[in-house]
Amino acid sequence: MPRLRLKTKLVLAITAMASLLVLTTSFVYISQLLRQRIDETYQNGQFVASEVFQSAREALETDLATDKRDLKDPAVFQEAVQRSLQTDPGLTSLLQSVIGYSPTVYDVAIVDMNNHAIVHSDPQLVGKELAKRQDFASIRDSRFLKQLRMVYGAPTVYELQLPLLRDGQPFATVRIGVSSVFLKKEIQPRLNSSLLLAAFAILFSVILSAGVSTLAFRPLEKISRKLDEMSAGSVVPAAPPAAIHGDEYGVVTTKIERLGQQMKDVNQVFSALQENLDQVMTNLQDGVMLFTRDEKAVLVSSSVERFLHRKRLELLGKTPQEIFVGHPQLESLVADSFANHKALQQLEVTSGTDASIRVQLSVDFIEENGQPIGALVTLRDAESVHRIEDELEISRRMAAVGRLTSGVAHEVKNPINAIVVHLEVLRQKLKEPDADTKRHIDVIGSEIRRLDRVVQTLVDFTRPMELRLVEMDVRKLLDDIIVLATPDAEKHGVHIVESFATEPLPVKIDVDMVKQAVLNIMINGMQAMAEKGGTMTVSAKRVHDDASVEISDEGSGIPDNIREKIFNLYFTTKAGGSGIGLPMSYRVMQLHNGSMDFVSKAGEGTTFRLLFPITEVARSVSANNTEQNHVNTLGSL
Repeated sequence: MPRLRLKTKLVLAITAMASLLVLTTSFVYISQLLRQRIDETYQNGQFVASEVFQSAREALETDLATDKRDLKDPAVFQEAVQRSLQTDPGLTSLLQSVIGYSPTVYDVAIVDMNNHAIVHSDPQLVGKELAKRQDFASIRDSRFLKQLRMVYGAPTVYELQLPLLRDGQPFATVRIGVSSVFLKKEIQPRLNSSLLLAAFAILFSVILSAGVSTLAFRPLEKISRKLDEMSAGSVVPAAPPAAIHGDEYGVVTTKIERLGQQMKDVNQVFSALQENLDQVMTNLQDGVMLFTRDEKAVLVSSSVERFLHRKRLELLGKTPQEIFVGHPQLESLVADSFANHKALQQLEVTSGTDASIRVQLSVDFIEENGQPIGALVTLRDAESVHRIEDELEISRRMAAVGRLTSGVAHEVKNPINAIVVHLEVLRQKLKEPDADTKRHIDVIGSEIRRLDRVVQTLVDFTRPMELRLVEMDVRKLLDDIIVLATPDAEKHGVHIVESFATEPLPVKIDVDMVKQAVLNIMINGMQAMAEKGGTMTVSAKRVHDDASVEISDEGSGIPDNIREKIFNLYFTTKAGGSGIGLPMSYRVMQLHNGSMDFVSKAGEGTTFRLLFPITEVARSVSANNTEQNHVNTLGSL
């Protein structure tokens, strides 16, 4: 197969790019046009359904109000509805006029719960059972290809529905039929015009690309001839210095200069990458050290200083034994790993002589073609890892509880409703029950209502929450919460003290949700200090890119054996407590991409900490005006 010429490739490339642009533009135009027309049709159908609904409701309100029969009987009520709707002249006139003035509506009907037409724009279908049609909303929300198939497929009638309710239960439905035929009539001419325009644009791009390629390669053809002359031994006169960069003969010189410029740019990029690498290493929370083949440290992150309590510049060029001096367990493990060329994966050891400080150690060896070229040593705060694991476990438990309670709540709700209905029927049948029977019935009703409140609480807890985010200074929010909590605190003999940072702490939050979450924690703290009173401290400060809110009480603390359970739904140690407050607060923090943890000491009290992400503008300002602070946010309490 002969190879294509460069000129041919250029023509094909330009043509392909132009074709792709034209096709993409045509696709976007047609899809937007189709979606807009479908949306307009849907809105028109909704408007028609609303008009019919309003007219039917007015007719029923007028006729049923004067009907002296027992409308509580379903059969009597249904017969009254049919008579009212079928004899109402305004409704009949509206059905006929809708078909006349709305080109998108195919038919209009009001059907009962058995799909029999009570009234219909086609009088011959009144009283007959109507077939169910596909909901037009599914077409409105479909992708472009499905909408296109709907337009160019077999003519189909879709449906919009609006139920008529009585005591919250539907007894009839307004059905608006929408045909797909009109869409094809409107879209097809525009589509044909778009395709014709696309074909013309592609043809024009072929002609244009051929002309452009001819002009583009003309200088190369001259250079090729000159090179042939040079190869044949002909002497080519040197171009004047002033013309080197101005004509085709100066292209090679220009390219060489460009190559030099590119080398300079590469050096600049390399320097920028080195600076970026230093920045990345500075911002790492883990301590990272890179060693060469001869076990010399060539790269040390700033976080290593926090683990080893030595300046990073002192560690560059040192061996592992020199770096980990003063940390016996780390020194022994790293030395053995380097000596035996054996990797270590997240071994938890003590740092220095303090057994309470735990560090996860990892050693990985870097090889090329089977030969070692270096090693990477990583130090990680074990306490932070454990806290993150605990948060993930709590999240998994809450998700599991949410799925379980949601299913149970919805399953229990229906039997409860049935019991309530039958209990009311029984109460009506027993017109004059004796006192003992009445007492038993009242007890059953009271317990059913209590059970319904419990089930409703489950439903409310598992229902998706819609956040209404606004930007607000955390300090202002805490001021408002303290004002709300002060009367309750005074009743418990608790004095609230606030300690806020001087700098603003702007965050995007749902004010009502966060206010309730913080109040839940403060109320728990007040109740813990109810016997002896004390001071509750509410503080707010900046920790890295987060706003940290801490609420400390002087209560008896949380016992060790229940600390893992306090975020479980319905777990409580208080008489009359609901066990919902802390789980709800934890869920609110998750919805705000924040975190919530606590520390507690027996007899000294408990401190809860909530972390909210600070808005991006505030982050950038802080990054320009303050130094990086590499304190572990989960281990600072």
